[in-house]
Amino acid sequence: MRILFDPVKKYAETTPKRTALGCVETGRRWTWAEFDAAANRIAAWLVDRYGPKSTVRIALLAKNHPNIAILQFACIRAGAILVPYNWRLAQSEILELMQDAQPKVMFCDQDFKFDALNDVVEVMALTDVETLGTEGAVPPADARQEWDQPSTLLYTSGTSGKPKGVMVTEENAFWGNSNFGLGSLLSYESSFLCDMPMFHTAGLFAATRVPILFGGTVWISSGFDPAKTIERIASPELKITHYFSVPQMATTLWQHPDFTPEKFAGLKMYVTGGAPNSRAQIERFAKAGIRFSDGFGMTETGSNFAMPVLDVERLIEKAGSCGIPLMTVQARIVDEDGNDVTQGEVGELYIRGPSVTPGYWNQPEVTAKSFDNGWFKTGDAARRDEDGFYYLVDRKKDMYISGGENVYPAEVERIIVELGDIADVAVIGIPNERWGEVGRAFISLKSGSTLTEQAIIDHCLKRLAKFKVPASVIITDQVPRTPSGKVQKHLLPRD
Repeated sequence: MRILFDPVKKYAETTPKRTALGCVETGRRWTWAEFDAAANRIAAWLVDRYGPKSTVRIALLAKNHPNIAILQFACIRAGAILVPYNWRLAQSEILELMQDAQPKVMFCDQDFKFDALNDVVEVMALTDVETLGTEGAVPPADARQEWDQPSTLLYTSGTSGKPKGVMVTEENAFWGNSNFGLGSLLSYESSFLCDMPMFHTAGLFAATRVPILFGGTVWISSGFDPAKTIERIASPELKITHYFSVPQMATTLWQHPDFTPEKFAGLKMYVTGGAPNSRAQIERFAKAGIRFSDGFGMTETGSNFAMPVLDVERLIEKAGSCGIPLMTVQARIVDEDGNDVTQGEVGELYIRGPSVTPGYWNQPEVTAKSFDNGWFKTGDAARRDEDGFYYLVDRKKDMYISGGENVYPAEVERIIVELGDIADVAVIGIPNERWGEVGRAFISLKSGSTLTEQAIIDHCLKRLAKFKVPASVIITDQVPRTPSGKVQKHLLPRD
């Protein structure tokens, strides 16, 4: 059965004059009717260029703007695939991702444009979304892909060091967004402030597509600014009811001189994710009367996994938990042989449900290894208590999170080894008050090398996004390894 699900079209028919999208910097608003017409215009332009159901990749390298939401729905209606790239990445990293996705056109902010882009893709400005195509144009209804086919590619680093393009279908999006919305009190009266970058699942889906699904309003900012965020959440005009951030952003807001709990009184839900949240922070917000939740999700699982706790006393009681699985999410905790563990025992978290990705772009072997009879293997160690609440005990092997960004040491190590004088290297995450964690590289040099710590950092700055660059480098005689050659990272100092 062919499913043609399109909330923008439906709300354009039922509530055409209500505000769907807003830009907080300019104050400009798009009604549902205007949103629908703009998406149709761009979709028709894409079909004219590439044909229906083309699966052509449309790249994006830009800061947050309502045009991104318009472009995504245009791609859905045209049968194209949106590929947002992290503008924080180094140019060489972006080019590597483009080599994988092979986009035909890129919508790019002027600040992020670089000469090499013109050699591999047609570059347009994101503002061109407002003028391309013919007013009133409508794409053919059969231009869409089936809803179980990819409509978005979101790149996430892999433990092998090679980035992976997570395929997100509209089926994944519908169920993932439904899960989030039902668990976070979304409705057509909701007003969501999106500060999270829209190249991430949290910004593009949790903070944007979720309120779109429920017929609410999305107010999109170009990025997080604590003073402005506080002002916007407190604004009687914007009437913000929902906000999502990483825990480090929540800490920054709480510590800001402009913050008072009363300014967040209009929030129905403040959701955090992307990194572990401390019990102390959960208690601070909850006791201040702010409905606060700490969740867990992955790009591969539709951005979310567990329901937030709405009762304040229980929220504090279960602080440290990522909650109970959402409406359409099933979970298991298994041992190394794939057998279910007993209650309270630690094992690997497996997830199954319609929000889970079908796999990784151009990586069938990695996809096959990531699933076990339909269950997605998260690689995260977890346990479940007697009430069914899940707790993450550890994260994916070796990965650390810096300012809400996943950093995989294998990727950083691969870049460091490019320097010819490196005999061995191991990168770990260490605690950091501002960023949660930052990288530390332990390096043994080849005999006679004069390579300095600063030279290694400078090399990384040229080849990696800044958040991936180790904050410190320690030159050591030997990186500890087991007899089988595995690095013993637990022996490396983290203080």
